[in-house]
Amino acid sequence: MKSLVNRVVTVLVLGALACAVSFAKEKKQSVTLPTNLKINGTEVKQGDYDLVFDEQTGELSIMRGKTVVAKTTARLEKLENKAKRTEIHSSGEGDNAALISITFAGKDQSIVVTGNSGSSTGNN
Repeated sequence: MKSLVNRVVTVLVLGALACAVSFAKEKKQSVTLPTNLKINGTEVKQGDYDLVFDEQTGELSIMRGKTVVAKTTARLEKLENKAKRTEIHSSGEGDNAALISITFAGKDQSIVVTGNSGSSTGNN
């Protein structure tokens, strides 16, 4: 009897862990930054990166391969329509350009950076 109970409990625990992993709210998308941008005080050079956004922690990680280049806090903002193209919004110019938000083509949400300073928005 104990053996049966142990097996049932083990199956339930494994099922709960599998559900927790499958419901993780992490979004990963590749992007090409057309210009150098500051992200939470870190200068990120133009080029190809993976952006990983964790909805549960509100953390946006900019990665090149398996290396985290920069991290910042962010939130999702619902859009009225799906984006027709990928848009990167920044404020400032030159060495002072800071990432404000990014919207991926075909998505109805923008990732809005809350860890950067800057108030005006411009398209890059």
